[in-house]
Amino acid sequence: MKRMNGARLGWCMAAGILAVASAGCGKPNPGAGSDSKSQSELGSRTGSNAGEQPFEITTKSGVKMVWIPGGEFTMGDNQGNSDEGPAHLVRVSAFLMDTYEVTQELLAQVQLPNPSRWNGLPGRPVERVRWRDAKQYCNERSLLEGLKPCYNEKTPDWDCDFTADGYRLPTEAEWEYACRAGSGSRYDFGQPEKLKQYAWFDANGDQKTHAVGLKRPNAWGLHDLYGNVSEWCEDVYSPTFYGVSPSVDPTGPKSPGKDVQRVTRGGSWKSSAEMCRATFRQGQHTGDTDACFYTDYCGFRAVRRVSPEALAQLERGVK
Repeated sequence: MKRMNGARLGWCMAAGILAVASAGCGKPNPGAGSDSKSQSELGSRTGSNAGEQPFEITTKSGVKMVWIPGGEFTMGDNQGNSDEGPAHLVRVSAFLMDTYEVTQELLAQVQLPNPSRWNGLPGRPVERVRWRDAKQYCNERSLLEGLKPCYNEKTPDWDCDFTADGYRLPTEAEWEYACRAGSGSRYDFGQPEKLKQYAWFDANGDQKTHAVGLKRPNAWGLHDLYGNVSEWCEDVYSPTFYGVSPSVDPTGPKSPGKDVQRVTRGGSWKSSAEMCRATFRQGQHTGDTDACFYTDYCGFRAVRRVSPEALAQLERGVK
């Protein structure tokens, strides 16, 4: 089987867990595009570098995710916009990330209303979704699989318990680490001229979203990170946070309580190529109290921290 290009990672999972054969990955992913990558195309985990490369699993509810080993990378870009600097070293713990952006079909699976402008198209990503609604989806998906929800719905900001084993939005550091896929470039595939192969953006998006998984994935098997819809992150947005960011698993600045903006990452169908860069970041009001919220270019995907034992069960297809 073809190996995936991996990062130079800081550590890897114990060899016994990593030797477990993958099973249960042949189930269809709700809403995935017809030319999405198969498990075999993502790569083998045998040989001397086993454990240093991401691989795909299928969750109990049938959603495809990529396991991303922990590692260290340079976050940000000193040559980018002012809020992208200073570039700084960050270490990220291992996590699972959705292979695709959350689709309208997946939203229906947990029986939540669909706010999308292009409603009724199951394979397209959810958009026009408020930040809190994205968090509610994560909680509902956690409950569907018997996991502990990460978000406390009784607090004003739906505070996140990062020790819980359920689903949540990615931190900004997790998102950029996954998008870079071991590359130090603004696009993990190299030259921006190739962007049309990987993303829907203003040059080819035709002013609308598209079914997930139709473009090529990045080197770690993740689709639509560079374009289709931008994606909510967990972090409060601050243009100066990188100057004081912790170096291990940063979760962003504390919420100011009023007029909060959260980070969105990745390009969308209306973005320029420049806005599709791995380090490009924006602050977006959450829309939680806005009756006229209309971000038809913003969606999300979920992540999850998983124990080695739980990961081994997922690989075996244990329900």
